[in-house]
Parts: sequence; C-alpha cells; structure tokens
Amino acid sequence: MIGIFGGTFDPIHLGHLNIAEECVKQLQLDKLFFMPCATPAHKSLSNISAEHRAHMVNLTIKDNNLFALDDRELKRTGASYSVLSLRELKQEFPDQSILFLIGMDSLNTLSSWYHWQEITQLCHLVICKRPGQTFSPSQETLDYLNQATTAYQSDLKEIKSGKAFFLDTPEFNIASTHIRNNLNETNSINQLLPKAVLSYIKLNKLY
Repeated sequence: MIGIFGGTFDPIHLGHLNIAEECVKQLQLDKLFFMPCATPAHKSLSNISAEHRAHMVNLTIKDNNLFALDDRELKRTGASYSVLSLRELKQEFPDQSILFLIGMDSLNTLSSWYHWQEITQLCHLVICKRPGQTFSPSQETLDYLNQATTAYQSDLKEIKSGKAFFLDTPEFNIASTHIRNNLNETNSINQLLPKAVLSYIKLNKLY
C-alpha cells in the first residue's frame, strides 16, 4: 500500500511529520509520498514559491527511506485538483491500494472538491484530526461515510479503493498559519519546525 500526503506545506512542520510517521507505522505502508500543491484549489495562493516549499519537504524527509517527494502537482499548470493526481497514480500503481491522507477540515469540505465522488473511488481516504477541529461534513459526505467507513485496517489492503478510515494519531495542535505568524512577527526559533527547515527559512529569508 502507498500513501499520499498532500498539502501546501507552507512550511512543513513537526505536526505533518508525526502524522506521516504514524500513518506509515499503523497502516504498514510501503511508501508515503508527500505531494505539495502549486496552486491550491481551496486555499489562497502562498507567498512562498513551490520550489521553496518542495525543498523544505525534501530536507524533512531525506533520511527516511519510506518517505518520498512527489512533485507532479508543481509541474502541472492550473489549480492542483487532487483527482488529476489520483487518476495518474491509479495508472502507475494499478495493483496497489492508494491511501489519501486528509485532515478533518478537508473532510468537512470534501463535497465541494472537484469530482469528489471520483476521488473516493480512486483511493481510500484516511482522515486525521487536530485539536479544536469539529466534525461537520455535508449530508452528501455523511452518506458516503455511512457506507464507506471501516474500522479494519485489513480492508484497506484487501479492497483497492472506496473506503474511509479514521486514523488514530497523536493530536498535535500545530498549524502552519501560526508558525508563519510567529516567524514573521518575532523571528524567533520555532520548536515546531525541523531544524533543517528552520535553517533554510532563515537562510532564504522566508516568511
């Protein structure tokens, strides 16, 4: 099984890393791909270039051979629609289950995503949550969850796609917005960032 961890990673932080490590450990993934998006369809455009964000991801994951960077969305023109990447991945890994990690905030807006129902058929959704986040999906998403949710990890391997699994992870109260504001306002050392990322931010005067 392979995992896909998408996001702006603006910047990548220890919360992202801990979720990724827990996902690999609990679900026994063969590989987890970090997939930065260039132009997020549901968020405002980042002031930090795609290249900087991808490089910070690489600095974070370079010592873990179960992690890899997938930069296909950085090379694509237009908005970063998840369904386009999942279609490609399904062709590249036809015999593998693809697990798509999303946060509770993304689950709550899932039914507004481009071709969201196709997304749920191309992969399994693995839902992670952070402190303070509420479970408030649309009725359409609730209908999907009612028939797709499984508590059995074995289902994710035996069935190639279509399931939803709520991942039991430590709830790290870390948000990229808070980190950006902290760095911008105080320029202080931020313990929520990998050391290599913090050094890179300071070297390149980001945020």
